Amino acid sequence: MTLENPTQENLKILLDEIADQVGVANRALMDPEDYDLDKYDELKLMYDMIMQKGQLSAAETQAFIEELRSVRKE
Repeated sequence: MTLENPTQENLKILLDEIADQVGVANRALMDPEDYDLDKYDELKLMYDMIMQKGQLSAAETQAFIEELRSVRKE
């Protein structure tokens, strides 16, 4: 499986994995419909960083949540 292509399916996978890593309790915030495929590269970069880092500190988790807010549709 490759996540290089910006598809709705890949977007859902990225968001699910990011949600798992940052401990998002309200999964409704991670609905792929709320994110634009034009922002896929930014989400993919976040995903890659989180997967490489593994365990996140509280400050890092908060930073990722803030970044997710910035790429959501208005």
